[in-house]
Amino acid sequence: MEIFFTILILILVVSVSGVLTKVIPFRIPLPLMQIAMGALLAWPHFGLHVTFNPELFLVLLIPPLLFVDGWKMPTREFFQYGREIFILMLVLVLVTVVGIGYLIYWLMPGIPLIAAFALAAVLSPTDAVALSSIVGKRRMPKRMMNVMEGEALMNDASGLVALKFAVAIAMGTMAFSVTGMTIEFFKVAIGGLLSGIAVTWLYSKSLRLMNRWSGGDPATQIVFMLLLPFASYLIAEHIGVSGILAAVAAGMTISKSGVIRNAPLAMRLRADSVWSMLAFVFNGLVFIMLGLQLPGIWQTSVVQAEIDPTVETWMLFAAVAVIYGALLLLRFCWLWLMKNISKVFMKKNPLNFATYTTRELWLASFAGVRGAITLAGALSVPLFLADGTPFPARYQLIFIAAGVILFSLLIGVLSLPFLLRGIQASDKEADISEVRMARAAMAEVAIVSMNKMEERLSASPEEQLDAEVITEVASRVIGYLRRRTVGQDEIEHNLLVEDLERRFRLTALRAERGELYHLRATRKISNETLQTLLHDLDLLEALLVQKEH
Repeated sequence: MEIFFTILILILVVSVSGVLTKVIPFRIPLPLMQIAMGALLAWPHFGLHVTFNPELFLVLLIPPLLFVDGWKMPTREFFQYGREIFILMLVLVLVTVVGIGYLIYWLMPGIPLIAAFALAAVLSPTDAVALSSIVGKRRMPKRMMNVMEGEALMNDASGLVALKFAVAIAMGTMAFSVTGMTIEFFKVAIGGLLSGIAVTWLYSKSLRLMNRWSGGDPATQIVFMLLLPFASYLIAEHIGVSGILAAVAAGMTISKSGVIRNAPLAMRLRADSVWSMLAFVFNGLVFIMLGLQLPGIWQTSVVQAEIDPTVETWMLFAAVAVIYGALLLLRFCWLWLMKNISKVFMKKNPLNFATYTTRELWLASFAGVRGAITLAGALSVPLFLADGTPFPARYQLIFIAAGVILFSLLIGVLSLPFLLRGIQASDKEADISEVRMARAAMAEVAIVSMNKMEERLSASPEEQLDAEVITEVASRVIGYLRRRTVGQDEIEHNLLVEDLERRFRLTALRAERGELYHLRATRKISNETLQTLLHDLDLLEALLVQKEH
């Protein structure tokens, strides 16, 4: 019963945090609000203590979040910026592990070199969720945001695989070998991607069969889809490859396989809302769990620092600031290096970094905020080595990881809005023109289809309607479509007409809904009729409101 109440409290806090960020007069990113609320819950006065199990955390919360991110990630843009993403998610991660690892080893004498590499590995992944919460939607230039999101999707796996190798070497279960580790890394990474693709391919092939067996029930199909990221993750981990990359690959594959596009309408409508709700709750739980651990991490670290003669408490805080500064500077220098290498050696096909100004280089550097994967990785470091002795400096690793997460979020809150000031994220006029062009092209094809249907119906002896009725209805629909294909001079007038028509339709629709409830209250219709007609009205209203925006 206690576990049930704890889950309810955490979900309630997630919901309240979303409301508070909208109510308070100044802007606080949602992750920071949730971390603060989690820390407040864990304070001795409230006493909500949740044992953090890193393996359970990675299985329960991370696969669905990465699946949704992979699903929503524009595949074309991902492959368009594939070189930039690869450079950041693999090469920069390796540079970070080595460079920051040696810095930690020099800065904190009590931390062995392998443990320092383990800490550097968990500090290497960035967090796109925290970044988008700080900068908001469509605030960052699209070409930059696509690279940052792609990097965050993929470097979770590279950072955790590097951590796994470092811990294995420290435990004595793996010998250090650059060649062996490189081969193992690519085996784990490529195997994870192929595993996720294979599981999703099997799911897409069996969806039609499941649809037939379930009688087209969207709830059953959505439940199967909810299990997909967990299945991808667990199967990949079972065969010894990256479950994180399998979940990402599953999300990206399902967007390309046509599973959603060819699914029944009811499933498409419900799946999007279900996944949006789950993503909000799971993201919130991730950061609240982080906040819940902070008081315990603080207390344990202070006690351990007092016992440890080689460490003082102020050294831990100084290490957090220095390590974060080094991470930021290393990221900036790496981006600057890639920019100049691209300009000199890749003139025909330069990297996206070649167009970055110095301000944009700093923007991309501060955008590398750390999040939940970093804390999960740090807390997954074992308590004891293979011989039973405590893992060296484990409390320092966890304190520094948690400190860098908070520091990167706070610095991001202060720096990113300032750096984004005056930067145009996208060309609104170009976006509007693109939408109009697409609508005009769609209308042209639709008109041709309507003309063919009119001819077919008029020539069919089975139709009960006469030719005049068919022509009248077809002309009415085609006239609506032709509004989109007119020249630029008439577009503004037609948009005003469409907006006026939309307002009339919304007014009528809301009146219909009110009358439905009145008919049900006076017992003139059944509840089943009420629900059926309300569903139809909700679909129409969703379409009309979407046009408004």
